Amino acid sequence: MTLEIHPTPFAPPPTASWAALAAARGAPPAQALRPAFLAEGPAAVGLERLLEGGALCVTTGQQPGLFLGPLFTVYKALTAVALAERLARDLDRPVVPVFWVAGDDHDFLESARTHTLSAAGEVATLALPERAADAPLTPMYREPLGAAVLDLLAAFWAEQPPTEFRAGVEQWLARHYTPEQTVAEAFAGTAAQLLGPLGVIVFRPTHRAAKAAMAPHLLRALERAAAVDRLLADRAAALTAAGRPAPVPVGEGASLVMLEGAAGRDRLLPENGAFHLRRSGERFSLAELGRLAEQSPERLSPNVLLRPVIEAALLPTVAYVGGPGELAYFPQCEPVYEALGIAPQAPVPRWSGIVIEARTRKVLDKYGLGLDDLRLAEGQLEQRLVRGDLPPDAVEAFANLQAALEREYDRLRDAATAIDPTLRKPVESTRNAALAGARDIEKRLLGHLKQRNETLVQQVARTRTTLFPLGKPQERVLGVPPFLTRYGDAFLATVLDAVRRWLARA
Repeated sequence: MTLEIHPTPFAPPPTASWAALAAARGAPPAQALRPAFLAEGPAAVGLERLLEGGALCVTTGQQPGLFLGPLFTVYKALTAVALAERLARDLDRPVVPVFWVAGDDHDFLESARTHTLSAAGEVATLALPERAADAPLTPMYREPLGAAVLDLLAAFWAEQPPTEFRAGVEQWLARHYTPEQTVAEAFAGTAAQLLGPLGVIVFRPTHRAAKAAMAPHLLRALERAAAVDRLLADRAAALTAAGRPAPVPVGEGASLVMLEGAAGRDRLLPENGAFHLRRSGERFSLAELGRLAEQSPERLSPNVLLRPVIEAALLPTVAYVGGPGELAYFPQCEPVYEALGIAPQAPVPRWSGIVIEARTRKVLDKYGLGLDDLRLAEGQLEQRLVRGDLPPDAVEAFANLQAALEREYDRLRDAATAIDPTLRKPVESTRNAALAGARDIEKRLLGHLKQRNETLVQQVARTRTTLFPLGKPQERVLGVPPFLTRYGDAFLATVLDAVRRWLARA
């Protein structure tokens, strides 16, 4: 296997007072939470240590994505693994990685699609059928995959090469992605099986046991909704004044608690001592919400600012591994921890990088390209590369023509301006048109060279698509199954080694 891992950090490796954070953590998770965890292989040992007490955890999480979603989902988990290893050594106590599956998320478009590269090297999008525009915003832990998932599996495998690892990856996906399974449960099972050998414990906060455990915290957040919203508004204003982002809108009176109502998952808004849902308008008194929390706790969930606080309340977590967006909103959460009396965990950046396979490296070396070259707009790089194929006479002629046009038009402009200053702009406009005409001829010649050099154009296009599919970072578009199909478990081991080296620099 030849894989090159190129780090693309968006933040430096984490530093924190880990001993102080560890000392602030309280009791282990309640034994009643056991059914909410999934742990396979070595992760099962870590789960027992966590539930028995004495073990801390490094957490990360993501909303469900089809076939485990984009690569950065796995990068989050591997960062949690590496950080847990390091903290276990530094603190001299067990620290385990936990992956929080945000199955309450109701963004169907985000969760129900994935991207892969076709056999032709183009981006192929695989997606479950869209739900109706007027359908309830059902959380992903209730959203069934349906029969269409079998067609998506077939379409995915039609684009993958036959390898020694393919059968194992096929069995892995087929085990979890079945028509009767939900989007979130398929994601959770897939993650638990893939990452369990690395010690990653999967937590399903949508399990009834987890919902029952978080219900008292959600009710307390509702009781203090108005005060918390004012604190959040003050915090957002302070962040903005300091030139820092406050990406989550606050200060509009909304609570941080979501409820599944007639229109699906919806935000609870305080109103005259009671609450109503933003879209459906359904009304609930605080007492009614208390009874609902006892009888149907699965209907309640935290929003994005409350979620990490709930996590810190349920788990002895010292650090949460997040992406750029999560790191941006974490500072907004500070008043919520204070209001609910919960000690915060440290937000830390996930590892970020680009996978460069051997065939991609060959193209980069062949044309002397770096990653920044491939960020150029499509066509610009190809023109630059074929410019070297222009006949020497043409190159010399273009240079001489440009110099002559600029020189002689400058002389003409000065002479015309001496006669009448208003003639300056017409002369300059004519000069610019003449220069543009020369450049147009050059572009036409380069276009013909590109057509003749079809191999170069195809290789560059395929390389660009591999590293920056859809013009975005590779990790935000492509999924992990194709890499596992080509390289097996060695893919995860190679990335994990890169993550460990990155953390070692902290």
